[in-house]
Amino acid sequence: MNSKIIFWVNDALAFVGLPKTLQEKYNFDIYAILDVTDKQKKFFQKQKLIEFSKIWYFHDYISKTTEKPDTKYLKLIEKKYKINISLLVSNERFFNKWNQYYKFSSDEKLSIIKHECKLFEKILDEVQPDFLITALTTLHNNHLFYEICKARGIKVLMIRSSFVLGKYIISSEYDSIDNMQSKGKFHFNSQVDIQNYLKKHNSTTKVKLELENWMTSKTNYLKAILKFLVSNNTNVKTHYTYYGRSKFAVLKGVIFNLIKKRCRESFINKNLIRDIKNKKQIIYFPLQIEPERSILIQAPNYTNQVEVVTNIAKSLPPGYELYVKEHPANVFREWRPIYDYKKIMKLPNVKLIHPSVKSEDLIKKSSLVITISSTSGLEAAFYNKPSIIFADLDYSILPSVHKMKTIDELPYAIRASLKKEVKFSDLNHYINLIEENSFELNFDSIDSDFDHNFHYGGFLADVEIPIEKMRLFLERHSTEFDKIAAECLKKI
Repeated sequence: MNSKIIFWVNDALAFVGLPKTLQEKYNFDIYAILDVTDKQKKFFQKQKLIEFSKIWYFHDYISKTTEKPDTKYLKLIEKKYKINISLLVSNERFFNKWNQYYKFSSDEKLSIIKHECKLFEKILDEVQPDFLITALTTLHNNHLFYEICKARGIKVLMIRSSFVLGKYIISSEYDSIDNMQSKGKFHFNSQVDIQNYLKKHNSTTKVKLELENWMTSKTNYLKAILKFLVSNNTNVKTHYTYYGRSKFAVLKGVIFNLIKKRCRESFINKNLIRDIKNKKQIIYFPLQIEPERSILIQAPNYTNQVEVVTNIAKSLPPGYELYVKEHPANVFREWRPIYDYKKIMKLPNVKLIHPSVKSEDLIKKSSLVITISSTSGLEAAFYNKPSIIFADLDYSILPSVHKMKTIDELPYAIRASLKKEVKFSDLNHYINLIEENSFELNFDSIDSDFDHNFHYGGFLADVEIPIEKMRLFLERHSTEFDKIAAECLKKI
């Protein structure tokens, strides 16, 4: 009997090239949970490009209801799968302050979770899959499914980009490397060699490309608005992630967000520091994009970044200043509320740095880097700087990286970390692990091509997918999907 693989597929449909290749080349039985819009659903109902054994359209099973949540069942789920449902719910971006279109009641949130758990258990009982293949989990629903699969002993193949640009890893955990053995290909003996490697694989290059190319076309923006206005808007009734998104509400939100973005940008340009003239020693803290899975899922207890900054400021040793830098890609989230910036600026011994300042320059001038879950903690090591992180990340195996257990230990962690040194041998070991466990892939180019051809450059996700156009897209990237499939096969 062929191995059974279940896929989680969301509206980033570039991922469907992988199940297609695994089914055609290696004859696996493939199943899929599709978290897609109503228009995208039509494509899967008509297409013959990918032979799924069975498909579940996620939102068909999650309906709006006034029923009381089954808390007894949810408690059993928590105990059975060791999942903190309350934390998962509180950090879901559609359930909290980031949703400007609909405010979910507590009963609605828990009822949705109940229906999701019922669906997931039903699917897994029916299919009994051998493997789950998924991209990095981004929302509570696919992360919940991932956790349930793990608890049931289903082997997970999670495909994620590593902290080294252009290197992708397939692992059972989103925060670790499966194989801790390496052949020792790289032997860096100098700071120059280490930093040259970083320049070649620095993730800030990706951010720069996104800022230059993603959602920048005014033509695509106007086309997306016109398409949205003339097309049916059925998701508002069928998908809880679209509740409250009437055409009027969305247009109102677009205008409001544009005004909000310009006001915040004006404040940033007038008040945030661009010239770094440090008289005291620096501890550097880069803010991260909000909302984003790197905080909401990876560091669920540290989602309030202003609060984290406040705690760091209170824990500073004498003679140190905290430099807090806004993330340049937060422009895609209309920046942060001005009152958040003001709170940070009022803190003693804290300076708020403009997003245009290079993170590399701040790392070089700092004595310590503190980050919730970003690549800055790893980049610090390349410049012989220790770091503190708040999330479980694969680079925490470096002795110069301190993983926080509780916020109370922060004063001790800072003082202890300031005494640490980075060893070439430790960096060599980590880089060799990445090289041994990763493969070269430019998946961003696949995503970009998909957004350009189907999503109006990233401006509109709810679109119909022409079958012939998708066929050409999959053919265009068949080499990349063959590579990913071959890497998955190694794990299988």
